[in-house]
Amino acid sequence: MANVVIIGIAGESELWIADLAAGTVTKVPAPSTGALQTANELRNNGATVTKGVNLAVLAASAASVSGGYMDG
Repeated sequence: MANVVIIGIAGESELWIADLAAGTVTKVPAPSTGALQTANELRNNGATVTKGVNLAVLAASAASVSGGYMDG
């Protein structure tokens, strides 16, 4: 099972790396080459890019997630 996820939120330019094993989330510099750079350009132009993820939902807060509520 993968232990690292790259996250980009619509409308924000930053990319984040979530290390699930370590329980950390860290901002990563914008990639300048390779597949991640291509995917980042696509998402910045409105595309949704997923690979190996079967659920991703934006939530207003951690409390809303634990309460079962997600943003629509």
